Amino acid sequence: MSGATPDPPEPAREPHTIARLQLTQALQRAKYAIAWERAWPGLARLLSVIGLFLVVSWAGLWLTLPFVARAIGSGLFVLLGLGALFPLIRFRWPTREEALRRLDRGTGIRHRPATALTDTLATRDPVALALWQAQRERTLASLKRIRAGLPSPRLAIHDPWALRALVMVMMVATYVAAGDERALRVAAAFDWNGVLAPANVRVDAWVTPPNYTGKPPIILSAANKDAGTPDSGPLPVPAGSTLLVRSSGGTIDVVAGGGVTEIAPSAEAPKGTNERHFKIAGDGTAHVRAPAGQPLWKFTATPDRAPTIALAKDPERQARGSLQMSYRLEDDYGVTEARAQFAARRGDTPKETGKETGKSAEPRPLFDPPQFALVLPNARTRNGVGQTVKDLSEDPYAGADVTLTLTAKDEAGNEGHSAPFNMKLPERLFTKPLARALIEQRRILALDANQNAQVFTALDALMIAPELFTPEAGQYLGLYSVARQLEAARTDDALREVVASLWALAVTIEDGNITDVDKALRAAQDALKQALERGASDEEIKKLTDNLRAAMDNFLRQLAQQQQDRAPIPNMPPVPEEVRVILEQSKALREKTAHATEDQLEDLAMQQEALRQRLKNFRDTHKPR
Repeated sequence: MSGATPDPPEPAREPHTIARLQLTQALQRAKYAIAWERAWPGLARLLSVIGLFLVVSWAGLWLTLPFVARAIGSGLFVLLGLGALFPLIRFRWPTREEALRRLDRGTGIRHRPATALTDTLATRDPVALALWQAQRERTLASLKRIRAGLPSPRLAIHDPWALRALVMVMMVATYVAAGDERALRVAAAFDWNGVLAPANVRVDAWVTPPNYTGKPPIILSAANKDAGTPDSGPLPVPAGSTLLVRSSGGTIDVVAGGGVTEIAPSAEAPKGTNERHFKIAGDGTAHVRAPAGQPLWKFTATPDRAPTIALAKDPERQARGSLQMSYRLEDDYGVTEARAQFAARRGDTPKETGKETGKSAEPRPLFDPPQFALVLPNARTRNGVGQTVKDLSEDPYAGADVTLTLTAKDEAGNEGHSAPFNMKLPERLFTKPLARALIEQRRILALDANQNAQVFTALDALMIAPELFTPEAGQYLGLYSVARQLEAARTDDALREVVASLWALAVTIEDGNITDVDKALRAAQDALKQALERGASDEEIKKLTDNLRAAMDNFLRQLAQQQQDRAPIPNMPPVPEEVRVILEQSKALREKTAHATEDQLEDLAMQQEALRQRLKNFRDTHKPR
């Protein structure tokens, strides 16, 4: 049939080679087109089955079905997928002849041009060779029109109802509806714990509110048959509660949503059990899918409100410059901490004017405004009125105009603030002019370090006429030393030491030698008061009471000695008699204190403070003029 083909003429060799290359490429494209037409209908059916499975999964059907139904449904989809793949078993790759026939049809030319190019000449007859060569030249000229054409799988024949389009539309809709749970819902189809696990799996679940709420745990399920959920709707729980789900006899699968998120367990689960822990930070749901029998639990998280605090009445000045504050506190679960914070009012602090710019400089305080903890009526106060007495007479801000703000905090960290209250901090009253002048300069320097030059000028002015302002040599030397200390101060720390020196000098000028024993008495009173507030032991109370008694005796002795050292004053009432009465009252008070119970010690301390105030008033009334 076919014989050796004689070598074509040299000029025809190049077109023949190009034709062969083009024919080979066209044959390859034809094979791909035929293969696609044969395989695509089966692949389309398989993809439709997969798409339908995703639609069912993203719609959440597996989450509502029992475990046996999940297994059956998954098996049906597997069978449908195998049925869609069955036609692909008979798939055969296209042959060369099938590809040539497709090319012959694609050219639109009769006499099979693509096949003709592959024919060979079986004779050596010159006439036949010339005819064959002419026919090849004509075929080569028409080779540009040889096309494999686009694949035509004809899906309409296999899917006349266009169900594949419906599956695609449902996939888009369920994809959007599933949100972030897409992967979880698909995985639920293969969760067959209820089928494979034993039937006697026990599930226990409960919600534990935060400890500070004082609320008991809420039991959700004691066993599969006892699963419980309120019929009225979502279960209200405090925000921050912990949901614990425990199973024994099998594994569990819990799906949480909304504000319910899984957290790491704080302790190891008991032996033979499995636990899952969840934090209820907001409204959400939780559902135990394996084993079956548990309802969908819905939770409403009740947020912890911030505490409220407000002044019950305006702050009052007590003896020797102490500040008494009464305040009302309220919180849903209890206030655990309260503080008083002060802030200097900008309009009341002096400003320094720059010489070069002419603008006023911002104040530069050397100390932070005072703040201290407030006494709570109870360790965890839900609703009550508290009272705190704080001695701020030695604070650099004493006597300054400030803004008071009370803050209250609960155990959850929520914080409430009172309305700002403008006031003037109480201060110790100084009767001697030089002491008052020093305290005023001390406050100016403490509130604004930029005023150091003006304060130095004021101190220097007080030393101009020592016979008028500082007749005592000790006071003059002290004033001179503080002025030189201020002149040499170059840092804020050095200026703070000057502030302390001004206070010490003013107190020494005002009180003389009684200052140290007065401080010791006040320290003993504060120590006893703090011990009573925290519920100290009887031994500690007794020791602190003895210290207070000794400090009181020392104070009275020093006061009596100071009165004896002073010169007699004309027309003055008999001092020894008054002092004798006070001393007798003090002795009776000490004897009563020695036999007092723990509950009476606080009242006795207040009586001692009142007695000390009487002594001070007596001393101020009868001081020499």
